[in-house]
Amino acid sequence: MDLILQGLFKLISSFVGTFGFAIFMHAPKRAWLPASAIGGAAYTLYWALLQFSMYEPMAMFLAALVGSMLGQYCARRMQMIASIFVLLAMIPLVPGLGLYRFMSYLAQEMYGAGADAGVRAMVDIVMIALGLAVGNFIFRLIANRPHLHKEGAVK
Repeated sequence: MDLILQGLFKLISSFVGTFGFAIFMHAPKRAWLPASAIGGAAYTLYWALLQFSMYEPMAMFLAALVGSMLGQYCARRMQMIASIFVLLAMIPLVPGLGLYRFMSYLAQEMYGAGADAGVRAMVDIVMIALGLAVGNFIFRLIANRPHLHKEGAVK
């Protein structure tokens, strides 16, 4: 039960953080809730995959991929620009603590630990970029299939 409560806390806190960032970035108001839900879901997926002992870069890639695909879907359904949803969905995934540790270790002249923290943060950033690109590619493959353009399908 403790794991479920932790997951719920991760979902709510990442939702609230994404929501605040949406307001801060002056995103369209009608995108606030769906984008925040996608951001919360993406981060909670990342956290859950780590709880099941998945390799961290792979968990980051899969969370970014799911966030990208959900962002693309919401953008099409709401007839808005996909970058609004995708950008906001990735906010909880950004390895801010890793980048902070990298800079902190360098300032303390702990170069070995700094290099380790920096490489880990950069690997996560690359996995986010790959997840976004692959998610966009897969969504376009699925959404642009001719039989999906019938009534009620993704437009």
